Amino acid sequence: MSNSRSTPRAPLMSVRAAYAELTAPGSKYEVETREINGVRQKVWKNAVPTLRDMFLRTHQYAQRDVLVHEQERVTYEAFGRAVRVLAAHLSRSGLAKGDRVALVMRNLPEWPVTFFAATSIGAIITPLNAMWDGEELATALRHSGAKVLVADHDRHRKMAPHLAGCPELAQVLVSRAPSDAAGSFERLEALLGEPNAWADLVAPELPLALLQPDDDAAIIYTSGTTGRPKGALLSHRAITGCDLGTNFVQARMRKIYDGPEPAEPQAAAPQEARQRVNLLLIPLFHVSGCCASMIPQIARGGKLVFMRAWSPEVAMRLIERERVTLTGGVPYVAWQLLEHRAHQRYDLSSLAVIQYGGAPSSADLVRKVGETLEGVLPGNIWGMTETAGAFTAAVGAELLERPTSCGPAGPTGDLRIMDMDGRTELLDGQVGELWVRGPQVMKGYWRDPEATAEVLVDGWLRTGDLACLDADGYCFIVDRAKDMLIRAGENIYSVEIENVLAAHPAVAEAAVVGLPDRIVGEEPAAVVALRAGAQVSEQELREFAVRRLGGHKSPKRVLISAEPLPRNAGGKILKPKIRDLLCAPEPVEA
Repeated sequence: MSNSRSTPRAPLMSVRAAYAELTAPGSKYEVETREINGVRQKVWKNAVPTLRDMFLRTHQYAQRDVLVHEQERVTYEAFGRAVRVLAAHLSRSGLAKGDRVALVMRNLPEWPVTFFAATSIGAIITPLNAMWDGEELATALRHSGAKVLVADHDRHRKMAPHLAGCPELAQVLVSRAPSDAAGSFERLEALLGEPNAWADLVAPELPLALLQPDDDAAIIYTSGTTGRPKGALLSHRAITGCDLGTNFVQARMRKIYDGPEPAEPQAAAPQEARQRVNLLLIPLFHVSGCCASMIPQIARGGKLVFMRAWSPEVAMRLIERERVTLTGGVPYVAWQLLEHRAHQRYDLSSLAVIQYGGAPSSADLVRKVGETLEGVLPGNIWGMTETAGAFTAAVGAELLERPTSCGPAGPTGDLRIMDMDGRTELLDGQVGELWVRGPQVMKGYWRDPEATAEVLVDGWLRTGDLACLDADGYCFIVDRAKDMLIRAGENIYSVEIENVLAAHPAVAEAAVVGLPDRIVGEEPAAVVALRAGAQVSEQELREFAVRRLGGHKSPKRVLISAEPLPRNAGGKILKPKIRDLLCAPEPVEA
């Protein structure tokens, strides 16, 4: 199906002019300057001050659904009751401002309840990766010094043998444990009951807590793809700012390409017509799931729909049933959704945006979104755990104009490109290390001053990503600094090769690493996964790459994998495992 929105349109005004109009005094997106941790920063003037304030404002959406998980459906009224009951319990248990509450579970209604119950009384929520093994989880518990653990039964079962080594842990609450499960824990259902019954809870007032925007709110652990996980300490301001930051992206796109932003939906508007609905395919423990997805939805009376496991057809069924307006994840999820043979059997007309990030995307994916689903806009974001999720974003017409860009920074953020020594700022178009600054940047790594000093310089965060900026401030990620390889003294960026391979009609995704070579130092090598039903030979892919890249950049080996490429829970490709696949001995034929 052809779609006129898949072709670029001429902008109506400059990026600079759009920012000036949208952030003018008295506007929704007005910006002011504050001193944060000794550094002058631009901040949203109208941002919700704290996560406690954000939760208290959700009462206006009382009758709307907020959480949907399989047959469980929770309204904002029921959600608010569950948060207040759990918050009161934590407060009675002696939890004080600054104490850590570890949260370990898959995407369940209990996850947002625990998040807001803890942060609303000043505790520091500490989501842990639900995919880690028991020892990894226990290590993070000890490192964070968590006093309370809230976990689902499956995660608790993994952790239980290791909890004796967590001396600061005083209380364990477990959800969804079978009736015959034994152990030293309290059942969360004893406090809250089942999610479908939360509307019947008798909830007390939220316990008093005096909170400020720059108080500590969360410790979110990095993915560990380039080393051991580190705990990024985020403030209330960093997380609540994700609401205005997310909404500003579409307002900017409309201002530049389509004219005035439409009026904000009112709380009293009919749910079916006005509610934003996110089919969440990203784990909530990941910063993109928590800060970039959950926070903007709950702040605006939206609905979160959870899936137990990724399935393109189940996703389409949920989009139709729940009238989903936004979904996405990493690029390969978007590809599977677009190319699945069943998508014409479902009513996907509610869908407005397919958004992705966490991995470089190709220009072909931007085009494919518009061609396959009429009226659906593509969106691409870039961010880190250390930046509370999305720091740059591009959507719709601006992404069609610059299909490999992840967008500019918002009004409260700054970008610059530095040489690898960190001494000289580079000009537009030059590739160097991306540095970012803004109130959404972490305060530091929890209990790790040395690692903090390595990446935070006078308020600027050294991201470790190689990038360049165009004259309008749009960012183009070129590679991770550690993924760049050097062949015969020449820098080769893995993303460039990956994009070329991904443009082949048989290839679903590609990953490139450098393998040692005694003559030229490193040679590029690739692992690719094919699209459903596709066939292609290694020789054909190598020749395809040579025609587009030349011999010096094209991969000297292409391994075709029968399985999807290995990823972490946040969807990022695990380059060490890609290297292991390429270095594994080839099977010997009998």
